Amino acid sequence: MEKFNGAAENICGRVAKEQVVRAVESLLKWENSRKQKQKAQLLEDDQLLYLCLSLKRIPDKVRLNPYQIAIPHPLFSLDGYQEACLFVNDRKGFRQKEAKQKVAEEKIPVAKVIGVSKLRTDYKPFESKRKLCGSYDIFLADKCIFSVLPKLLGKTFFKKKKYPIPVDLTKQNWSKQIKAVCGSTFLYIKGGTCSVLKVGRLSQTKDEIVENITAAIEGASSLIPNKWKNIRALHLKTVESVSLPIYQSLPEMPLKINVLHNALSTGTQHELSVGGTVVKRASLSKSDKSNAKLDLGSSEDPSSSENEDN
Repeated sequence: MEKFNGAAENICGRVAKEQVVRAVESLLKWENSRKQKQKAQLLEDDQLLYLCLSLKRIPDKVRLNPYQIAIPHPLFSLDGYQEACLFVNDRKGFRQKEAKQKVAEEKIPVAKVIGVSKLRTDYKPFESKRKLCGSYDIFLADKCIFSVLPKLLGKTFFKKKKYPIPVDLTKQNWSKQIKAVCGSTFLYIKGGTCSVLKVGRLSQTKDEIVENITAAIEGASSLIPNKWKNIRALHLKTVESVSLPIYQSLPEMPLKINVLHNALSTGTQHELSVGGTVVKRASLSKSDKSNAKLDLGSSEDPSSSENEDN
């Protein structure tokens, strides 16, 4: 079993792997203690671990389809223990019966195939959507119908974090597409500063979870607009646990306003600089000459500035 060398290893040169290992150990320990206190039947058998990514600024462009990031240890095996449901476009291209036939021919481990027309009619009531959400472990959907699914599925799938994963069914080898999806996590870039990625299961070993987290951080940081410059913080959590921090970016340079006397004019000039870069200059009246320097956020003794003026 691989042993991580603590602070000697950093993910992307920024996230201390030792911090990631400690967070995973804490979540696993917390979950084990919770299982001992509560009845087993009241708990989910195999909860997911999530990587919460906080951005400094909202991305300018909203992306509907998520980015696919490969991870070394799949979260969904579809080996009979976990079941999948596939949403297909039964209006164009493959009909529902043809899709079922192709699934059987390629021996794809999909338990249910539902056409978007049937989803629109038979699963309109909230209770039907809730039962559908709880009946399968993973949901897959043809890319061409991905944009209409939020309205058809409602909020239930979002709350349970079971929103369908897009699959390109225009390609011939469906089995290869679905296996690739099961071995990946997905990054959604939407109109906000927070994104959540599935990175592990509590049934996996500590090292497997850490390796998945490493792959997710490396993949996500390369896809985020402005990359690490736009990443504020990274946290790990389960559905019911608190968020444990594993990375926090340094604060931006403080805002500084310098007042510079201009000996060539009767007035006084001042400049607004951020991180050493002058962004604005303006003139002050003679009455403001005494304010030689104003430094917001600095710990400079006010009396020292008075002495300098004198």
